[in-house]
Amino acid sequence: MSEVSRRSFLKTAGAASVAGALGGAFPWGRGAADIRNPERPPNILFFLTDDQRDDILGCAGHPVLQTPVIDGLAEAGVRFRHPFVTTSICAAGRASVLTGLTERTHGYTFGTPPIREAYTDVSYPVQLRENGYRTGLIGKFGVGVEGDGRERMFDFFQAVGRSPYWHEQPDGTFLHETDVCANHAIDFLKDNPADQPFCLSVSFNAPHAEDGDHRPGVGHFPWPKSAHKYYHTMDMPEPRLNDPEIFESQPDFLKESMNRVRYYWRWDEPEKYQTNMRAYLRMITGIDYAMGRVLDTLEEQGLADNTVVIFTSDNGFYLGERGFAGKWSHYEESLRVPLVIYDPRMPDEARGTVPEGMALNTDLAPTMLELAGIEKPGIYQGRSLVPWMAGEEPEDWRTDFFCEHLFDHDQIPQWEGVRDERYVYARYFEHDYEFLHDLEEDPDQLENFADDPEYADVLEDMRERTDEYIAEYEDA
Repeated sequence: MSEVSRRSFLKTAGAASVAGALGGAFPWGRGAADIRNPERPPNILFFLTDDQRDDILGCAGHPVLQTPVIDGLAEAGVRFRHPFVTTSICAAGRASVLTGLTERTHGYTFGTPPIREAYTDVSYPVQLRENGYRTGLIGKFGVGVEGDGRERMFDFFQAVGRSPYWHEQPDGTFLHETDVCANHAIDFLKDNPADQPFCLSVSFNAPHAEDGDHRPGVGHFPWPKSAHKYYHTMDMPEPRLNDPEIFESQPDFLKESMNRVRYYWRWDEPEKYQTNMRAYLRMITGIDYAMGRVLDTLEEQGLADNTVVIFTSDNGFYLGERGFAGKWSHYEESLRVPLVIYDPRMPDEARGTVPEGMALNTDLAPTMLELAGIEKPGIYQGRSLVPWMAGEEPEDWRTDFFCEHLFDHDQIPQWEGVRDERYVYARYFEHDYEFLHDLEEDPDQLENFADDPEYADVLEDMRERTDEYIAEYEDA
C-alpha cells in the first residue's frame, strides 16, 4: 500500500479493517506453511503500546477510534476476547512479558533491584538469540536487568523515550517518538540478513500521557502528525461507570490514591475530558499508521509471508471510569489489554476468530518460543497461545489466574488476588480490605460481596486459591 493510498484509506475506512477494505485479502503476505512445523523458523514482529485497554480499538467495537491496520491484523489473525496482565504497571508488566513470569517470581517493579540474571536467561530474546535469531528492541525497554543482561538479550537496541515526545532530527525538524520508532524498525528490517530469522520488539511509549505537562490535548497527550486531522470536531463518548456514586462507594484508600490524583490531570472537567480523549485517540491512530509503515516494509523486503505479528499493551487504563485515571488496581479496566496475533501460515478456520480463553502477558514468551520451535524453560508460568492460532481449543486451559500489584508507593495500594471465569477476589493487605466481585451477577463490579454471608464459601475458596498461587510462585 503506497503512502498516498494509505492516507486515503485511513481517511475513508473508519473502523473497517484493512482486510475488509481490500476484499478480504490481507496485504502483508499469506503463506501456507504448517504453523507448528515450519519449513523455516518464522520471523516475529512484536508491537507493544503503553496504557491501552482492550476495548480501545476499532475491531473491539470502539465507536470513534480508527485503527484499520490493527483491525486488519485481527481479521486475518486472532483477537483474544479475554486478555489480561498479571500486574498492571509498566515495569512489572514488561518484566513479565520478557520472562513469562509473574511479579511474585521475577520480583521486579519500580524501586526494586534489577531483574536477576537467572530470569533474563529465560527471557524470550535470550532464548531466541541463542537459537539463531537476530533480536532487537526499539523504544521503551522499561526494566532494569542484572549485569550484561541487555547485551545478551539484543543484537540491536535503540532506546527511544518520551519527555519530550518530540525528537529533534539532524536536519533540525522534530519527529514524534512513534514515528522515530517506526523509522528504526524499518531500518532494522532492511538491514536484516536474508538467511537469519529475527525477533523485533517495537515498544511505543504512546499513548502514555506526558505526565509532566498537564496542558490538555497537545501537552498531556501529544500526537504524531500522521493523526493530526482526526477527531477534532467529534464528540467523545462519555465514560461508562462515571456516576459520582460509584466513586463514592470506593474505600478511602482508593479514593485518595494516585488513580484519583491523575483523574484531576485528565478527566475532571467536560471540556478537558473531550480535549484529552481526542488527543489520546490520535496517539493510538498514529501508532496504527506507524505499524502500517513497518508492515509495508515487510512486504517490500519479501518477509511478509513468514513473519508473525503480535500486538498488545503493557497494562489497561482508566479513562474516567469510576472517577479514576491510571491503572494499578484490580478492576477490569486496569487488568485488560488488547491482544491480536497474525500469522500468515494460520489455517483459514482460525482467521478472524476471537478465542474465549484467558490469555495473559506471561503467555507471550512461551508463544514466541513455540512459534520458533524452541522448548520453553520449565520455570515459565505462562502457556503458549499457538493452539488458539491453529484453530484448536486446548485441553485443560486455565480457568483463573493470579494477579497482584506490589509496588511500594504511598499513593498506590498493594494488593493480591485471583480472577476466575466468574469471580474476582482482591485483598489490599496493607489496609486489611477485601473485594469479591461476581461477574455473572454484576459484570461492572459495582458491588463488593466480601461481607455477604451468601458468598462466604466463595470468599474462602478465593482466599485459598490466592494463597496457593502465592506459595507456588514464591517457591519458583
